[in-house]
Amino acid sequence: MKTFMAKTNEVDRKWYVVDAEGKTLGRLASEVAKILRGKHKPEYTPHVDMGDFVIIVNVEKVHLTGKKLDQSMYTYHTGHPGGLRQIPFRRMIQEKPEKLIHNTIRGMLPKTRLGRQMIKKLKVYSGPTHNHEAQKPESLEF
Repeated sequence: MKTFMAKTNEVDRKWYVVDAEGKTLGRLASEVAKILRGKHKPEYTPHVDMGDFVIIVNVEKVHLTGKKLDQSMYTYHTGHPGGLRQIPFRRMIQEKPEKLIHNTIRGMLPKTRLGRQMIKKLKVYSGPTHNHEAQKPESLEF
């Protein structure tokens, strides 16, 4: 028997919709990252982008446990001297909830060309509507 290795042109991609309302941020992000990588498929191959497209809606209603809203910080650097910026998660969810979810999931993907290719299949929306109805996405529950 030979080991099966999938090829890029053989990948069958689906579209999924995930409603983030009431879901815990980390648990939601890890499940979505698994789908973006394609690890839920039996023909998973590590060096090939096997993942499916994921649409996340209602991200402003995501749940954080404990005191993470006030104690956890989103940190980035502007590139200038003294440019370290820290924003608490509470302000981040109010101002840019899509960016918070996007960065959380991006941190769970590989830091390579393959990871950059995978994150492009993630679509994040703060409201309950999205503009991908033509792809006929399936609802996904965790």
